[in-house]
Amino acid sequence: MNSFLIELEKVCLAFSGREVLEEVSFSVSRGEIVTLIGPNGAGKSTVMKIALGLLEPDKGQVRRASEISIGYMPQRITIEDILPLSVRDFLMLRPGTDQPQVDEVMELVRITHVAASPVQRISGGEMQRVLMARALLGNPDLIVLDEPVQGVNIGGQEELYHLIGKVRDEKNCGVLMISHDLHMVMAGTDKVICLNRHICCSGEPGNIQDHPEYHALFGQQSEAVALYTHHHDHHHDSHGDVVLDDSGDKHGAGCDHD
Repeated sequence: MNSFLIELEKVCLAFSGREVLEEVSFSVSRGEIVTLIGPNGAGKSTVMKIALGLLEPDKGQVRRASEISIGYMPQRITIEDILPLSVRDFLMLRPGTDQPQVDEVMELVRITHVAASPVQRISGGEMQRVLMARALLGNPDLIVLDEPVQGVNIGGQEELYHLIGKVRDEKNCGVLMISHDLHMVMAGTDKVICLNRHICCSGEPGNIQDHPEYHALFGQQSEAVALYTHHHDHHHDSHGDVVLDDSGDKHGAGCDHD
């Protein structure tokens, strides 16, 4: 039995006579992280909007699991400085949200320490965690992440990708992620889809990196990318500081990277 949360089959869409998606087919299952990569104008955002139900395709089918709930994390959000809004208040703005739900997601994404801080004063990495927390409110079956590490430094990017995997594991949700990143994202996803209006290639990261279509799409950038894997006893927060491992011990700041 197919356990997909969402499935696109031969989806086509045109704007003003220009085809932006050509027979795009893929699925996302529970517990799976699927990442869309591709150049600007490839149709990644259009696929995301179709997955969210904001756009209907001209051709093809979109199937969603019965009674599916979807959480969405945008690239960024702008909140005016004149609006007095703490992180906790911002999360509470979501309809149907109560305090225990907010406390739970803040703990999961490790932003409890900024709960009372104005959203305009937290760091870029912390703001991305806040947006992820908002996407998790309501315990969605599928979360859609649009460039989740946008504007975050390298240490914060590592931590956010680690966090996405943790959320998938703890919530057993599906993840559909859009990214321009060809480095760390490759180690944190189960399936990669290379999109350029149509699907050029798709599969596990290790297989994709040897695919000629992948190299044709990204050129020299793909030549420099190696699978990014970690063997270490700690990780880093959005500021790059060392965070204790699950055993509660901090063994130092050294990491072994392959």
